[in-house]
Amino acid sequence: MPGQVGELLPQPSGGGALQGVDHPPQRDGGGGNEQQVGVQRENAVTASVDILFLSYAPSILQAVRLRYRYRLDPTPAQRQSLARAFGCARVVYNDGLQLREAAYRARQPFIGDTELSRRVVTLAKQTPQRAWLGEVSAVVLQQSLADLGRAYRNYFADLKRVKAARAHSEQAKLKVRKPRFKSHHHQQAVRFTANSRFRVTPAGRLSLPKVGEVRVRWSRPLPAEPSSVTVTLDGAGRFHASFVVEVAEAPLPTADTAVGVDLGLSSFAALSTGEKVDNPRWLRQREKALRRSQRNMARKRKGSKNREKARRRVARLHVRVADARRDFHHQLSTRLVREYRMVCVETLNVAGLGRSKLAKSVHDAGWGQFTAMLEYKAGLYGRTLIKVDHWYPSSQVCSGCGRRGGHKPLTVRVWTCPGCGTTHDRDLNAAKNVLAEGLSVAACGPDVRPGSRRAVGDEAGTTLAGAR
Repeated sequence: MPGQVGELLPQPSGGGALQGVDHPPQRDGGGGNEQQVGVQRENAVTASVDILFLSYAPSILQAVRLRYRYRLDPTPAQRQSLARAFGCARVVYNDGLQLREAAYRARQPFIGDTELSRRVVTLAKQTPQRAWLGEVSAVVLQQSLADLGRAYRNYFADLKRVKAARAHSEQAKLKVRKPRFKSHHHQQAVRFTANSRFRVTPAGRLSLPKVGEVRVRWSRPLPAEPSSVTVTLDGAGRFHASFVVEVAEAPLPTADTAVGVDLGLSSFAALSTGEKVDNPRWLRQREKALRRSQRNMARKRKGSKNREKARRRVARLHVRVADARRDFHHQLSTRLVREYRMVCVETLNVAGLGRSKLAKSVHDAGWGQFTAMLEYKAGLYGRTLIKVDHWYPSSQVCSGCGRRGGHKPLTVRVWTCPGCGTTHDRDLNAAKNVLAEGLSVAACGPDVRPGSRRAVGDEAGTTLAGAR
């Protein structure tokens, strides 16, 4: 692994560009770096990339910011320093939230970011109760307040959207909840920006202010100079460093084929080419071990060290499930983006399906994470991703003659079209219909079929015989 960031090589272009993103080398017995996709998500077993910002069309987009996540091995002293940074950032966040909520209850003006920083950081350091805030980098505290301000802005923007919709007699629900107090029981995170002067040393270690040089498990070089790094501690006790770097697009060689993808539970994905991808059912495979570990944890006294050890064992099992799922999603999404110019998928209502009797299986499949990976990889490598509306009856229409056969329960896996007599596999037929609908959406736009309209009062119509 090169030590200097200046020596780090850029991403290769062409067909090998994806090779470095989602097929890192195998880790040794001690574990490799971790990968995460999804915002903020998330804990993986190999280094990978997740999109941080992608809001422009592929033809306009010139560069994107990506996260490169690696596993850290801090010493016991560095663990204490990071724990101190986690605690200080959490206290500043909670103090700022408490001040703003108190001002709101007292019907006082909203406290701005500058005034809030002066109260909970500058003035607080001068008091005996908060003097220990000076033991950590000031950038960590300021970034914690920046997260609080971003959380409020997102909440107010969503609240404005809901109020505007309700003013027009439209139904709308809040998608972003109000900021809440942070707890030391959940995942901890601190962010260091360029102002904090973090750096990668020639020896390949990550130098953090007031923490020291932390050992990093590099699996591949960074493609560019990082603008910030976020250090996290998950429930399984693992430390990660997530670097934010800006990379240019790396278009893949031109492909002239398109594919339709139907996501399901019996098979994870059915392709319009006739291929079926099995559903590994990661959580189901480890349910027995999870059940045993959770029962063992329930027998331990709350607050004891044995309880904490048992909790860590349960957390590690869940982490392995998430790692295996993420790795599978990366490999499949990479293959689809590499082999096909256009990928058509159906926009599933995962939140609604997550409240059904199939909730555990739906969440275990991770359709949302998979489609998110497809979206950012398609934009990064010059491919096209078409999302078909989930109301499109892909399972009801015959892909041969176009006749609609009506609703079919999930137990029906094979059916025969009454129009042309063709026997269809339910999933493969749906994938072919998704491809046809995606091509029409790509050619004519999302509103291919006109919606229903209210009839004009004097419009000519048909009158039933004998009606008055």
